[in-house]
Amino acid sequence: MVNVHEVIDDKLRKFIEAQPLFFVATAPLAAEGHVNLSPKGTVGSLVVLGPDRVAYLDLTGSGAESLAHLRENGRITLMWAAFHGPPNIVRVHGRGEVLFKDDPRWGEYIGLFPAAEDPGAPRAIVLVTASRVSDSCGYAVPFMEYKGERRLLAEYFGRRDEEFHVDYVARKNAISIDGLPAVPAETLRGADAGANSGANSAAR
Repeated sequence: MVNVHEVIDDKLRKFIEAQPLFFVATAPLAAEGHVNLSPKGTVGSLVVLGPDRVAYLDLTGSGAESLAHLRENGRITLMWAAFHGPPNIVRVHGRGEVLFKDDPRWGEYIGLFPAAEDPGAPRAIVLVTASRVSDSCGYAVPFMEYKGERRLLAEYFGRRDEEFHVDYVARKNAISIDGLPAVPAETLRGADAGANSGANSAAR
């Protein structure tokens, strides 16, 4: 049974913020392009900004498919599933906007994410405006035990300097597997990633 909600209410917000894992789905416009599905799992990398707005910190990784798709067409779906407690699945369909470090709004949002303090972590912030919010039963989702966060990404970049991080993103994240532009090299040294000016006043 699917329940469609007008907004992300307090009950849904609490469920979303309690999950240690969520999934992001995007796709290019080209029919032959690759649909992408990515797990996002670092605690402190997602925040509910308001009744129809969610934001997450896009962490450095070996690919940048979601960012490339969002830059091309903005379509995105986020999903959370309960692996413990009552069964539940929440989906937010909407439009996503990518903020890179050179965006003047970077300092307004970056302080909302505790995960931004990790070495080399953020390459972008994704703002999502919901067009459809729903939840459904998760009767077939298995029980799974959450044992904690993997710190390997932070430790990997923590052993290296900023130049390595910039070079890594430039080499691995410039374009998608379909050749779409993903992370522009000129954004890698933008505004100070630790800035949090105006964070508390970011649209909530």
